[in-house]
Amino acid sequence: MKLPTDLMLLQFIYDKYYNVFISFSKEEKSRSAKIFVPINIKEIADRFNVDEDIIFGRLYYYLDRKYGYRNDDNSTVSFFARLNDDGHCVNFALLSSVLASLQEENRKVQTTTIIAFYATFLAALAVIVSVFM
Repeated sequence: MKLPTDLMLLQFIYDKYYNVFISFSKEEKSRSAKIFVPINIKEIADRFNVDEDIIFGRLYYYLDRKYGYRNDDNSTVSFFARLNDDGHCVNFALLSSVLASLQEENRKVQTTTIIAFYATFLAALAVIVSVFM
């Protein structure tokens, strides 16, 4: 069973809950705050064919610790939190920023890999040409 990467997990959450995030209305509050979007951990776990505790652990023990932070006034900004009325929630604005960084990092790695492949191909071609010419 292959575990989802942070990029895969956050991309799925972003795609699945973006419309929930943008549909927030101050007049008809569907949740406590616009920035915190409730997520269904079981549904996410089912999507990746892993146990719910794997997804919860990744969000709570790893991603929240990695991307949550303290403001200048020493208040905590959580990446993942349990809100009383909303249940398990992600800080969608922070998730979007983290996702953008992971996507950029992934593009850099892919570009480097492609360049290395073509450089290796051209070097092999140059060796073949020099041997037979």
